[in-house]
Amino acid sequence: MARTHTRRFPKPIHHDGRDYLTTEQVARLLGVKVATVYAYVSRGRMTSVRIDGVDGSVFAVEEVEGVLEGRPRRAPAGAVERIRTGLTLLQDDRLYYRGHDVVELADRGFEQAANLLWDNENPWPSAGVDTTTTAVIRTAGGPRARGLDLIRLTVDVLGARDPHRHRRDPATVTGTAARVIDACVDVLGDGTGHAGSIAERLWPCLTDDPSSPQKTAQLDAALVLLADHDMSAGTVAARVAASARGSIYAVLGAGLGAFDGPVHGGATTLAHRFLAAALDDPAGAVAEHLYMGNDIPGTGHVVYRHRDPRADLLLDLLAHTDGGDLRVVSAVEAIRRQLPESAFPNSDLALAALALRYRMRRDAAETIFALARMAGWTAHALEEYDERRLRFRPEGVYAGVRPESLRPTAPPPRTSAGTAGPSPSPSPGRRPAADP
Repeated sequence: MARTHTRRFPKPIHHDGRDYLTTEQVARLLGVKVATVYAYVSRGRMTSVRIDGVDGSVFAVEEVEGVLEGRPRRAPAGAVERIRTGLTLLQDDRLYYRGHDVVELADRGFEQAANLLWDNENPWPSAGVDTTTTAVIRTAGGPRARGLDLIRLTVDVLGARDPHRHRRDPATVTGTAARVIDACVDVLGDGTGHAGSIAERLWPCLTDDPSSPQKTAQLDAALVLLADHDMSAGTVAARVAASARGSIYAVLGAGLGAFDGPVHGGATTLAHRFLAAALDDPAGAVAEHLYMGNDIPGTGHVVYRHRDPRADLLLDLLAHTDGGDLRVVSAVEAIRRQLPESAFPNSDLALAALALRYRMRRDAAETIFALARMAGWTAHALEEYDERRLRFRPEGVYAGVRPESLRPTAPPPRTSAGTAGPSPSPSPGRRPAADP
């Protein structure tokens, strides 16, 4: 059976209509038939919109003026539709860092994965931030500060105190990023600067559950798996800051700003809340969400189609490790069985499962995610510093009321006797009587 294609218009905008023209008015101004106006739209020469309270399509006066004067449509200044990168490849539901399958990198440690992304061989710093600075940051955050809040404060404070913060050579950038991540772990903990890898030092910052090599290996794997993921919102924000030649502190701050929302970093918190509530009756929790027409937090993905390789590995590691709350693994499996055919667990649900399994703080999943992604933003900054600066400059499309002096007047229509008739109003809200 043939599928019927219905033309879909964008959602009408709220506007007084005084700087828009109807299709008939545009045809009269251009001296063409209405069908020709529609042809201009289909060819991309003009753009039609809808306005609340006005029937049919309307066209911006400025665009019509451009057609009248023979001006070509101006491409957005500095727009970047595709960003070339040699860092991360997403293809066939698999994830690669610089050509290496991330699943195979997961057991090599976060620091090594970060150095791979940074194309760096320098060792990571062995000491974090001093205890005085740690105390200042924790005091500024206050008792209700999330882990993400403390991370953002750490970036800002260290940046403000670094006299060399504007240096952009790779050695300085990577060394600074490593020190910042290291300092964030100190601030998240008790500030005593425990020895060990990032994962080993981060574990006691997140939970009182005793650590073990198996447990910290899972945390290390999570950091590796979440280090980068192509052009997500935080990464684009970080690259815009780097394009403006912001320091690595500015880059990390921009990334964290975009990250701090319910559809990016906060998605892990939503998954954590759902899974925590579903532990005793996972099938019922899924059924209730589906009945209410809600998506299941921590499932599906905008890029992956059938599986999230990061979630698959983390959940597999959890399933083969002892200790912690054993209900978590069985709950995740029950949720997986109840999901619609097109849905699957993603990294948000896997991070939530890791946090719940080992009784971590409520924002642990988001905290792990943020620390990991700082490595990726640093790698993208290094790439962007080598590009043309300020290349992210899209053109805004003004949709407000135009100044009186910029509003054109429609030419008077021709009567059957060839004399000029009254000039029609260009406002689609008050169509002239002569309009068909």
